[in-house]
Amino acid sequence: MKRAVLTRYRAMAYITGVLLILLCVGVIAKYLLKIDGADGFTQVVGIAHGWLYVLYLVFAFDLGSKAKWPVSKQVWVLLAGTVPTAAFFVERKIAKEVEPRIAGGAAPAAAKV
Repeated sequence: MKRAVLTRYRAMAYITGVLLILLCVGVIAKYLLKIDGADGFTQVVGIAHGWLYVLYLVFAFDLGSKAKWPVSKQVWVLLAGTVPTAAFFVERKIAKEVEPRIAGGAAPAAAKV
């Protein structure tokens, strides 16, 4: 597996996570606090999050298929972009798991010999 696969996933996980938090703040500002201008903000951030979440799904699926994850783990990672802040925690856990398997990272295997 190439490092670019993990890097793409990590970038989209952060972007999706930040946009989802901004969307939640916008929804609170729009409906609970009734702040003027929150409607436009929520609309723009919601559209951006929606489209970029699709990219997150593609990159997360690509990573999962190359890492040969079971379907349950794939679904868990794919849904992380829908729960505020979950993408950050899942990304960190996945990065720690996948990092040693990246091509060119043969140092851990050589250290065992």
